Amino acid sequence: MTPDQLSAQATAILADLIAIDTTSRESNLDLIAYVERHLAGFGVTARRVLNADGSKANLYATIGPMVPGGVVLSGHSDVVPVDGQPWTSDPWKLTRRGDRLLGRGTCDMKGFIALALALAPEIARGMAARPLHLAISYDEEVGCLGAPSMIAEIARELPSPAAVVVGEPTEMVVVSGHKGIATWTITVTGHEAHSSLTHLGVSANMVAIRLMQQLSDLADRLAGEGDPHGPFCPHHATLTVGQMAGGTAVNILARECRFAFDLRTLPGQEPDEILAPFFAACTNADAALRQRFPGAGVLVERRSRTPAFAPESDGAAERLARSWAGDNGPARAVPYAAEAGQFQGAGFSTVICGPGSIAQAHQPDEYIEVAQVERGAAFMLRLADDLSR
Repeated sequence: MTPDQLSAQATAILADLIAIDTTSRESNLDLIAYVERHLAGFGVTARRVLNADGSKANLYATIGPMVPGGVVLSGHSDVVPVDGQPWTSDPWKLTRRGDRLLGRGTCDMKGFIALALALAPEIARGMAARPLHLAISYDEEVGCLGAPSMIAEIARELPSPAAVVVGEPTEMVVVSGHKGIATWTITVTGHEAHSSLTHLGVSANMVAIRLMQQLSDLADRLAGEGDPHGPFCPHHATLTVGQMAGGTAVNILARECRFAFDLRTLPGQEPDEILAPFFAACTNADAALRQRFPGAGVLVERRSRTPAFAPESDGAAERLARSWAGDNGPARAVPYAAEAGQFQGAGFSTVICGPGSIAQAHQPDEYIEVAQVERGAAFMLRLADDLSR
């Protein structure tokens, strides 16, 4: 098969994948069933790893012999919402416009999944010496929530692979590190009263403001730290309050205020250690509020935690992926979080490499360039040739 042929097949599969709405708030089971049917067409059985209520599933499958030394191609099935975005074409229909393919998920990251699915029958026909493993997850966009259960099963059930390639959009160059992300929601419950009678109540907003000021001060301190010569940009950990809401009227002491923040850390940094003074302040504020009003307090809830992905010294995955991508460039790291750190944490040599640009991800009129699909096809065929030896 030529790169042009594989690219054409991947584009046809991509059209089918884009037509399935897998926004994170929706089930991804229609896409999972599509992949199962595709694989069954050449005799491959896939395994589902369901979430707690069965509404979503990870999926993994092996094409080729069950021996060590294979390659895992991993991608997430979910996409971000299109709500309120000024799309100029149907986001759920693959649309070609010049040298671009438009649609929600084209670059993030159904384009990579389509290439992997197009490659799979080629591996099956070629009697590979080592296997290709496909791994498709759910709920990556809302905190990399789905992959850990699948990764644990892959580690337990499959022969050890030589490399994991997480196909986030990197323009088909190899990325060997990413930051970690941890997110929390803080809910402050106060006691309502007339705003002129502050001694009869407590404003949740006022308490929350003091707590958010601590986070702002911490963000400023983190900005002054880090290695300016390191691979990450920005070179330090970052902290932002992304959401806040509280109060019902200007003349009522607010009963509730809620805010959410994220902390993005460098490899080796522990979020709980960085935030220990803030959590202590939350505990103290909670005790003070409860002493005044039994129903008041501060609730701290962690929403997600995705580990950082640390560059490996002479990593097997990076050596292999660079040879498949024809990439002789410098070491690279990215500020966003992905599932690569979760694979690495399970003991797998891992890289990030996929078609498309992260600059197009999450945007209206999201697109992938046709040339990126073609580069991805060439990468896949070099990988297949490697597995055949």
